[in-house]
Amino acid sequence: MDWATLLTGLIIFFARVTDVTLGTVRTIAIVHGRTKIAFMLGFVEVSVWLLVVAKVLAEVSAQPILTVFYAAGFSTGNVVGILLERRIAFGNTVLRVISAEEGDRIAELLRAAGYAVTVFPGEGLNGPVSMLVVVFPRKELQDVLTLVKKISPQAFYITEQAGSVSKFYRPTLQPPTGWRAVIKKK
Repeated sequence: MDWATLLTGLIIFFARVTDVTLGTVRTIAIVHGRTKIAFMLGFVEVSVWLLVVAKVLAEVSAQPILTVFYAAGFSTGNVVGILLERRIAFGNTVLRVISAEEGDRIAELLRAAGYAVTVFPGEGLNGPVSMLVVVFPRKELQDVLTLVKKISPQAFYITEQAGSVSKFYRPTLQPPTGWRAVIKKK
């Protein structure tokens, strides 16, 4: 393989990673109802894809190795897209925590951190349990789980994607100070 083929292959690989990553994030944006983001991502994704496909189709018969770069870019783009979406973390999460003994303490800690918690009594395999339900932005999942595990390291929990949320409480921030406090009072 000569340097020109290697360079062409790398360009195809990285362009393919880009367009598939955008496609993965676009699909997730569609699921979450973010139409403007999905529109913009789709436009860029298809533009890149057309350029890559045109290049590959024009040169694949002379340089079949380009199909390997194309396929590797596709596979890598899926992984990168998923990792990127996890960092962006669109949407909200419903967390259900089931606890036989620590439900009240977990609820207190989460409420002290600014989260609204609803507690339901229930019956488990070995007797009474509490089920805590908390809704929050998905970006905060690890922070909330850290709080839960601080009280009950072996807590049983379930997370779900919240399709539509009428309202939820965000953790309270530091009270505004300085000029922000003046603006806030108006």
